[in-house]
Amino acid sequence: MPWPSRKRDKGAVADKKEPDAKIAKTEEDASDKEEEEKSTKPPAGSSKSGWKNWKKTKESDSGGEESKIKYCHWLLKSEPESRLEKGVDVKFSIDDLKAQPNQTTFWDGVRNYQARNFLRAMKLGQQAFFYHSNCKEPGIVGIVKIVKEAYPDHTQFDQKDPHYDSSSRKENPKWSMVDVQFVRMTKRFIPLSEIKAHHLAHKADGGPLKNMMLFTRQRLSIQPLTQEEFDFVLSLEEEKPH
Repeated sequence: MPWPSRKRDKGAVADKKEPDAKIAKTEEDASDKEEEEKSTKPPAGSSKSGWKNWKKTKESDSGGEESKIKYCHWLLKSEPESRLEKGVDVKFSIDDLKAQPNQTTFWDGVRNYQARNFLRAMKLGQQAFFYHSNCKEPGIVGIVKIVKEAYPDHTQFDQKDPHYDSSSRKENPKWSMVDVQFVRMTKRFIPLSEIKAHHLAHKADGGPLKNMMLFTRQRLSIQPLTQEEFDFVLSLEEEKPH
């Protein structure tokens, strides 16, 4: 494959606070918190109106009842801009995915245990947001679906790959990957700053993004989403950008 380790990580790289920032690709790196901190402050009142309108339509479906948290969608981070890691360019944008045979590829290179466990929890046909990370303006650009459930990530055994893990054994692999297929582009780019504006408002009024993992565990490259979180974020593509 032309991009042998293009996705994520040893944990996710935080998005750049400045265009020329260089950030180490480790889950524990404190600089990773910049993805949350870099977002601009929400415009006054920008979220609540959207949340109220969305809530009216959803309450008719749910009866307003709260249910146990259940994750059934995902957010997958990938870097759309060139960056060398051990001499290999880890760039992989949604356009690169679209250029693959059948617009399908494996999601390799995850080297964080929680992110790996999320990969292993993915089910055939589930949808995920494709999120451009570690770039000038991070955000959601499209939708993909899971077309093959978790199986061993071959890059862990490849000594030439940036994500080679000498401690992993073929009889008991540490790391997994899934196959994803392009579904469609979102109707517009949904930037991190806009999602954060809603998240902050929802923390105050109990909206669906109040506990979104993009902000509570922002360094993870593989993140689960509830149906409510997925639906609300997807509804943003219909709104004009602020």
